[in-house]
Amino acid sequence: MMQKNVLSDNVLNKINDIKKADILVGIPSFNNAKTIGHVVRAVQAGLTKYFPERKAVIVNSDGGSTDNTVETVQNAAIEDFDSIFVQHAIKPVFKITTPYHGIPGKGSAFRTIFDIARMLSARACIVVDSDLRSITPEWVELLIKPVLRGSFDFVSPLYLRHKYDGTITNSIIYPLTRALYGKQVRQPIGGDFGFSGDLAEFYLSKDVWDTDVARYGIDIWMTTTAIANNFRVCQSFLGAKIHDAKDPGADLSAMLFQVVGATFDLMEQYSDKWKSIVKSEAVPTFGFKYAVGLEPVSVNIKRMIERFRLGAKELKTIWDKFLPEDVIEYLNIAAKLPENDFVFSNELWVGIIYSFALAAHTRAINKEHLLKALTPLYIGKTASFVKETAESTPEQVEEKIEELSRLFEDKKNILRENW
Repeated sequence: MMQKNVLSDNVLNKINDIKKADILVGIPSFNNAKTIGHVVRAVQAGLTKYFPERKAVIVNSDGGSTDNTVETVQNAAIEDFDSIFVQHAIKPVFKITTPYHGIPGKGSAFRTIFDIARMLSARACIVVDSDLRSITPEWVELLIKPVLRGSFDFVSPLYLRHKYDGTITNSIIYPLTRALYGKQVRQPIGGDFGFSGDLAEFYLSKDVWDTDVARYGIDIWMTTTAIANNFRVCQSFLGAKIHDAKDPGADLSAMLFQVVGATFDLMEQYSDKWKSIVKSEAVPTFGFKYAVGLEPVSVNIKRMIERFRLGAKELKTIWDKFLPEDVIEYLNIAAKLPENDFVFSNELWVGIIYSFALAAHTRAINKEHLLKALTPLYIGKTASFVKETAESTPEQVEEKIEELSRLFEDKKNILRENW
């Protein structure tokens, strides 16, 4: 179902003046004045350097910022292209800034971007986060070129991230999505994507905009929808992902609730698809891989273990309803272990995630209660991972994530046999 047009007359007039675009770059925002200027200038530089003959539009879809974010976007510009490039852009880069409407969240911002892409008949689109500090002009090329010149419909980002950044991705979303749909898309909720105009219109046709997809669930929904509907998928190496990172021990319960909830909802929608998939395969990867320096992510293991112990005490009656007895028994033991001995095995973790997915499917308990009951378990698993990888190199950490992902694939029959 197409969205009802809620764009202002000024924005509609600007779209009518532009008429058509080859490339559309969407930047969702909410109070990102400190970082969004750099993002806009990097995008302008990328469009100028790599697509000088293409007609391009930058769309800032804002959630009601009160910190001069919109003004920063409007004023952001590269004043002296001669200092950067030998050749100027032949086509000007247009800018549109508009508020989005609907449920507050990134998904609602993307909905507006998709709609403008449809109205401009854009051939290739990208979306990038507004809090990025590591974005370079090359990101624009790497996210757009596979669509414009390679006939791909969806380009997922591939980053180097600190080993404790992106723990929801590393411990749940990547290994689960890979096992379910058979594509090794390493950053399925990366936040920065390329996609074709056709896929943007396909996204816009889906009636999901009053659900959690409109909040944090948009990234996993975009990735899964592209894979499950047989659009051509690839990934591009972008270097470092340096942004406003979140402490993995902090309260990420809202994000966990919406991302995992969206993942479980998609399992319902595409159960016929994932049941038939036995193993995963790599997807085409573009870009030159290189080592980068990464900002540290602070963690507080003691606080994380304390939150797990509190959850084990308060949520046992909920866990008892759907977790296997051997898992419950181990959780009771783990809650009493001293910090130095605390451990969450991969086997235990895969069993927990699959049990939660099945409980969501059978509606064993209220969905909100179910997903909130996952938070202390995720924090406990993350604490164990931090302890286990304290002295590990990035390559060793990636191998551990690979081991976990293979285990998700090996134990997928738990889902098939009990769905």
